[in-house]
Amino acid sequence: MTSRVISTWLDTIGMSVPIIQAPMAGVSSPAMAAAVSNSGGLGSLGVGAMTAEKARAAIRAFRRLSDGALNVNVFVHKPAHVDEAQQAAWVARLAPEFKRFGVTPPASLKEIYTSFLVDDDMLATLVAEHPRVVSFHFGLPRPDQVKALHDADVHLMASATNVREAKALEAAGIDAIVAQGYEAGGHRGMFDPDTEDSALGTIALTRLLVANLRIPVIAAGGIMDGAGIAAVLELGAAAAQLGTAFVVTDESLADAGYRKMMASDAAHATVMTRAISGRPARSLASLFTRLGASVQAADIPGYPIGYDAGKALNAAARAAGETGYGAYWAGQGAPLARPMSAQALMRTLIDEWQSAS
Repeated sequence: MTSRVISTWLDTIGMSVPIIQAPMAGVSSPAMAAAVSNSGGLGSLGVGAMTAEKARAAIRAFRRLSDGALNVNVFVHKPAHVDEAQQAAWVARLAPEFKRFGVTPPASLKEIYTSFLVDDDMLATLVAEHPRVVSFHFGLPRPDQVKALHDADVHLMASATNVREAKALEAAGIDAIVAQGYEAGGHRGMFDPDTEDSALGTIALTRLLVANLRIPVIAAGGIMDGAGIAAVLELGAAAAQLGTAFVVTDESLADAGYRKMMASDAAHATVMTRAISGRPARSLASLFTRLGASVQAADIPGYPIGYDAGKALNAAARAAGETGYGAYWAGQGAPLARPMSAQALMRTLIDEWQSAS
């Protein structure tokens, strides 16, 4: 895309700088998103783990702090397939870990998050609140959901990990694609986690999508500073999305254990694992990722049922003072994270980007 077209897209969203804060569920906060939007970027809220009521409260909390553009992200995973035998076997596999902390493992597992695909309350909330952007992770929304949000003047973005996924999103009416490179922290946006992952890095994926799509591409994965932002813009991206860079900001909801892990040697060895949640996700190296290395993907219940077990084990461990079982999502650039306020980070990123351009 030409620089003029990209500039027009930024204007459409209400951005003056091409920086998007990733919508990290459980980490991004209204205060973080507001600081980013107030600095000219696009602040984001991850509401995939929230009810519609809690999502509405988060959106309104953002609006008390900013009149800038907001991106609200939802999960569009296929509702979980219940396999009671698999779930029982997984709980039995984790039982020794629970026993270490004097806790009985859960008797059964449940689907702890509702997919947006079947959450009409969330759709109604987003239509009523009409944030500037709604973004999707894990797949395609329903056609009627796309229409309802477009009718509410909401711009739509979605994650893709390869050209096939991106083309399907473009055909479905999505307005911009987030090119999620393999370096990125958190859950892979793969439509089907059981298919082979092409593991395309941010540079290759961004170039492939720019060459094959007619809509804007946002680069994501491993971008931690202004030099990285400038680099992906040179590749043709309309903007850069940064997540791990914001994990240790003052406004982040990351707890003390997460922040301590980000400052440790674990940041230099991120791992792709399914053990924590049931879906491939990049995490800081931990006791949980080490456990995951010894199991087969087919043994782990699908997302988000697997996450129910992961959260229960983390809670048991934390109660005993052990923080090594958390979901410490982080990308390969984690060692470059800088503790400061989100506003200060945005000011730093903008200065670095402008100097590198």
